[in-house]
Amino acid sequence: MSDIKHRRVWTNGIWMHIAEKGGEGRPVVLLIHGFPQLWSSWKYQINHLADDHGYHVVAPDMRGYGDSDCPEQSPASFTILHLVADLIGLLNQLGEKQVQIIIFH
Repeated sequence: MSDIKHRRVWTNGIWMHIAEKGGEGRPVVLLIHGFPQLWSSWKYQINHLADDHGYHVVAPDMRGYGDSDCPEQSPASFTILHLVADLIGLLNQLGEKQVQIIIFH
């Protein structure tokens, strides 16, 4: 269990912290946390999906949370369009053209 790797990825004008497990070439699962949680709310699911089901699991700290950048403190910087653009940029930085599963909570 564990071996979850951490890094920061430049996306949509911010540095986004991601936790990931499972190698390149595997189908990607994005695990997106809700308010007020962090990537760590998914730690058991990350291990299960990567180890037992062979996915490349990516769980970011969304903009303004955890180790991801918090842009200007204006609510205008946290629209759904910003959040979606962050995730699209993340996938581009990972070199992924598609995601197998996206799970939000």
